[in-house]
Amino acid sequence: MFDLKITGGTVVDGTGADRFTADVAIKDGKIVEVHRRGPNDPALAGDAAETIDATGRIVAPGFVDIHTHYDGQVSWDAVLEPSSNHGVTTVVAGNCGVGFAPVRPGQEEWLISLMEGVEDIPGTALTEGITWGWETFGEYLDVIGQRELAVDMGTQIAHGAVRAYAMGERGARNEPATPDDIKAMAKLVQEAIEAGALGFSSSRTIAHTAMDGEPVPGTFAAEDELFALGRATAAGGAAVFELAPQGAAGEDIVAPRKELEWMRRLGEEIDCALSFALIQVDADPNLWREQLDLSAAAHKAGSRLFPQVAARPFGMLLGFPGHHAFTHRPTYRRLQAECTREELAERLADPKVRAAILAEEDLPIDPNKLFDGMFMLAQNVADRLYHIGEPPDYEPTVERTVAAIAKQRGVDPLAAMYDLMLEANAGAMLMYPMFNYADGNHDAIREMLTHPAGVLGLSDGGAHCSMICDASYPTFLLTHWARDRHRGEKLPLEYVIRKQSRDTALLYGMSDRGVISVGKKADLNVIDLDALTLHAPKMAHDLPAGGKRLVQGASGYDATIVSGTVTRRHGVDTGARPGRLVRGTR
Repeated sequence: MFDLKITGGTVVDGTGADRFTADVAIKDGKIVEVHRRGPNDPALAGDAAETIDATGRIVAPGFVDIHTHYDGQVSWDAVLEPSSNHGVTTVVAGNCGVGFAPVRPGQEEWLISLMEGVEDIPGTALTEGITWGWETFGEYLDVIGQRELAVDMGTQIAHGAVRAYAMGERGARNEPATPDDIKAMAKLVQEAIEAGALGFSSSRTIAHTAMDGEPVPGTFAAEDELFALGRATAAGGAAVFELAPQGAAGEDIVAPRKELEWMRRLGEEIDCALSFALIQVDADPNLWREQLDLSAAAHKAGSRLFPQVAARPFGMLLGFPGHHAFTHRPTYRRLQAECTREELAERLADPKVRAAILAEEDLPIDPNKLFDGMFMLAQNVADRLYHIGEPPDYEPTVERTVAAIAKQRGVDPLAAMYDLMLEANAGAMLMYPMFNYADGNHDAIREMLTHPAGVLGLSDGGAHCSMICDASYPTFLLTHWARDRHRGEKLPLEYVIRKQSRDTALLYGMSDRGVISVGKKADLNVIDLDALTLHAPKMAHDLPAGGKRLVQGASGYDATIVSGTVTRRHGVDTGARPGRLVRGTR
């Protein structure tokens, strides 16, 4: 008797091969039968404890998201939303050089401050929610290993935590590492990989700073340090070396070429995959293509460089629930302090309140608050700030910019911005694409997604809570790229599913998942593709200590299955917790 049968579905198996009709049978958490069917062929024989009729549905592998920041959230949240409600069945955390292990007693709050500054996860939520109970990275894995989750989770050891643990204050302040420091750090990295870390991560982009403004430890690491840690990654078991490179945020367009050069040499020396963030920057709109070509050439020379690319524009969402242009207007400040969220939305719609806020001067910036100047940015990007609507349009035309809408309405851009943010009960969000939208369309992104060296990443699931919800990438791939795109070429459904399942799984050595075939782990999605809808981002206040985060729902997932157990049915968590820690298998 099977545990679960999925019958009559259109299987897109994750390999990129053409879809086919089949029944899929599951036993003991693994796929035991894939029974292909012609129009008149009988169904797979055999009873099952549960049968899902997938007629007219797509049956796809569970999605593997390799760039998340659930390092702390895993302590209090077994569901790991928002990733789990977008068909994701495996997440990889510990990216961008920030994490929570190893940690010396007394360093906990500093690591929280680092994560809050770099990844915009409320520090109060992390302080209240993380249970701690470890010092070494191996102990951290042991703690996660005791958790029962809705999805599987693997993680990496982060350069920032390693430097602070090995070097103390000198490491935290980015002082040069001595030979003894490097030896100590290499030992920590090798031990972590041997304990089951899926990789080592580092950040070298100036945009990544702690709450005190100090760049992530390792940002200015010299080549001897980087190569030693790369060798330690290889010695521990040939895991992934992941990097947010210098110049990734456009602050130095010369740096990316230099970064690729040393990464190429490191990749030739060690038997590891090297993965780095790649986005289009306005300062040099064609640099990304050069980086892709250099990565492809490196592959031919024996160095496995994998650019991590995004599925849509890379930037932030602005609106009354988060950052916006009016946070420093006295009337807004007063109402925010006096009103509940529901009352605030009602008061903002009052014409007298609107007029007062629009007429006021801004209060001064607080230099002690990292994001306190965001209102100035918001006030000056009307020509690049898009009204995306619901369902959201992530490839909007220039006519949907705030500046264009203001001109159409004959009002000031700030007035138009205010009115647009009032939509959806003052919950509407406007998109500011800082990167990946220099040409005003998705053609550059399409080329990145189709390049043989590119791997899909950069969703930042669990992070940048007040600015984005890119954990919805998998649903966006299916709706925008495979079904709805009208401003350029689409991508085949088989291709986008492969990019989000098999390809991401294999990069991190998880060869037991990502495809639908006999013997593989039974992580699957049953999807009503015609009805699949990506909803508009909304602000929720559901983190510990009342912390807020943007969440983005989806409808059209009939079932998500992890290790043969249905974890979500019609978008609703079933309460099943088959997800476990994934340790490196090397």
